Amino acid sequence: MAAPPLPSCSPNSSSAISCSYATTLSPPSFINHRRESRDAVCSSLNAWQKHHFHGNLCRLFPTLGTTGGVHLRRISSLQVQASTINNEEVKWWEKNGGPNMHDIHSTNEFLDALNQAGDKLVISEFYGTWCGSCRALYPKLCKIAAEHPDIVFLKINFDENKPMCKSLNIKVLPYFHFYRGAQGRIESFSCSLAKFQKLRDAIALHNTARCSLGPPLGVGDIDLLGSSSTTDKPAAAGTSR
Repeated sequence: MAAPPLPSCSPNSSSAISCSYATTLSPPSFINHRRESRDAVCSSLNAWQKHHFHGNLCRLFPTLGTTGGVHLRRISSLQVQASTINNEEVKWWEKNGGPNMHDIHSTNEFLDALNQAGDKLVISEFYGTWCGSCRALYPKLCKIAAEHPDIVFLKINFDENKPMCKSLNIKVLPYFHFYRGAQGRIESFSCSLAKFQKLRDAIALHNTARCSLGPPLGVGDIDLLGSSSTTDKPAAAGTSR
């Protein structure tokens, strides 16, 4: 006998699928006999359940009617266990932006990244995980990073690097710094999704072929390492100036 179709279920964030329905299923022919004992019926139901529901944990309750027929009824408040696959959603700021996009977790990492970039254009984005403008902008930033594999993109979490952000005068998020070799920081500005073209224009201006006469300047004379004991309030999320 063909198995009855399963109801549509909408997955949630856990590994369980919520099913909110109540229905009656026709009994399989091999248990539809008036003289079978209750134990035999239950044993047959278990086998039928495993076969038709492919091992999923679906609780079905037999009810013996006066005519001896067996009906299976699904309780609406129960859940069908789909699988143990961990489908936890990746946080938006943790999504991979490509091989040329790097997360910065400390001041030393930031300075090392600027030194290792050489003459390449480096774009540093300062963001907050709680910043709605940062979240809206991030997919566009990943796209532009894929379009420019020769540019180094650095993602700097404001809350993880508050002393450094204070030294760099970061007061609005998202905020961008452009660095290039011996020239050091060449531009800085805030940029919202509505004014994303501002970021593209800056890339077109600064990502031209050039050779630096001297070592990478990085942040210049700003003493980032000496500010490790400084604390600061969260930066404000806002639109570009």
